[in-house]
Amino acid sequence: MASHTTIPINEDWEFKQVDSKKSKWLPVAQFPTNVHLDLIANNIIADPFMGKNELDVQWIGEAVWAYKTSFETPAASLEEGSGAKAVLAFDGLDTYATVVLNGTEILKTESMFIRERVDVTAYLKKDGPNELEITFESAFLKGKQIVDKYPEHKWGCWNGDVSRLAVRKAQYHYGWDWGPTMLTCGPWRPINLEIYESRISDLYFRTDVEESLKAAKVIANADVEGSASLVKFDITLDGEAVASEQAKVVDGRATATFNITDPALWYPIKYGKQPLYTITATLVATRSEAYDIHVESKRFGLRRAELIQRPLKDEPGASFFFQINNVPIFCGGSDWIPADNFVPRISPEKYYDWVKLVADGNQVMIRVWGGGIFEEQPFYDACDELGILVWQDFLFGCGNYPAFPEFLDLVKREADDNVKILRHHPSIVIWAGNNEDYQYQESENLTYDFENKDEESWLKTDFPARYIYEKILSDTCKELIPDVPYHPGSPWGKGKDTHDSTVGDIH
Repeated sequence: MASHTTIPINEDWEFKQVDSKKSKWLPVAQFPTNVHLDLIANNIIADPFMGKNELDVQWIGEAVWAYKTSFETPAASLEEGSGAKAVLAFDGLDTYATVVLNGTEILKTESMFIRERVDVTAYLKKDGPNELEITFESAFLKGKQIVDKYPEHKWGCWNGDVSRLAVRKAQYHYGWDWGPTMLTCGPWRPINLEIYESRISDLYFRTDVEESLKAAKVIANADVEGSASLVKFDITLDGEAVASEQAKVVDGRATATFNITDPALWYPIKYGKQPLYTITATLVATRSEAYDIHVESKRFGLRRAELIQRPLKDEPGASFFFQINNVPIFCGGSDWIPADNFVPRISPEKYYDWVKLVADGNQVMIRVWGGGIFEEQPFYDACDELGILVWQDFLFGCGNYPAFPEFLDLVKREADDNVKILRHHPSIVIWAGNNEDYQYQESENLTYDFENKDEESWLKTDFPARYIYEKILSDTCKELIPDVPYHPGSPWGKGKDTHDSTVGDIH
């Protein structure tokens, strides 16, 4: 059985404006990328952050753009009878993309936040280069069309054009009270060609630290695609072995349980140290001579994290604070908006430096704001390393979102995918459904009866997004991260006015 191979498709990319006869193919600035970065690099637009240049680049968001490259087929990996398959993995396409490989349409996307995988074994050329082309439609114009399609919905928002509510794209791209309007598009996250017969499709785990803090349990899982039937799990700390176990793959999953005594506990900054364990899952071939097929690793921290909401003594209302390893934490901190309108140019080093500023400023928590993105891994890695707690919003903000079936399907896929991507980070201690959407509901007098628990009926009101926040996202968190608190919105206080300081959180 062949080992898993990953080949980055990151070279020789070109781009052009499709709906302009004068446009020609030009080299990209970098990869991953977006259209604004490439236009700047080719001296077609000036830096939109200087002066009033932002006003001169609004046409970009209404144009159609294409990206293309070519790559060779790794012939040795796809010999007849090998059983190997070839998969193109797209980590992020912004937003309405049509992907064509060697003249065949293989994928259409409608969200910049969902990873896509396409089996392209049958489409690859045995001889000569493979031609890959991706066309990006205008998300702005697509959103306008969706708004027109659903006139019965009460479209409305603070900040940006109302059409943003219909599009699963970073909402700040449409402009906000703190930043410019830059409607980007392009392959904003990596694209890889994977060749394999079997692979670990997901490595995840649940941890449980006893109240005494003297012992911890780690239940590790590896989801496996293909026929390989054995996984070896290893846990290390600072390079030293902690535990190891082999597990058979049953119904596509291998599971191992580890009991760790006297665990090295992860604390927020100023409250203790931030030891990070590493768990490695190795998919092992068992025919004749054993060898490794695929290896996946993730870092994690062992901590007991709780959101304490209990009645106050001799005061109205309830508490709302975090407790880590039985210690109440004062969560002074900041709200994090994306560090750039053009995310592909943010380096891991820059992410680390930004988070270190938070730590050096004696802050303990950072809130990833719902109008932005699910941040890049280096951001959360830095929070793990430096001991910064993360409040993670789902990506909805300041508006009345629709709930037609296709939109709900996108939301569900997006939520599942991104919770799976981020759930190993010890820094993330809460997920929240949105930013200020319940405040928008209050301001517009939209229907919200907290006592009504008939979920399907919510869809028939003029505030149907309640179904997203209190059903879809809640269910995703219960299923995938049952040990991490979920809060339907920020602010939100169990049906009370969002300015009520006696319950939940307030802005």
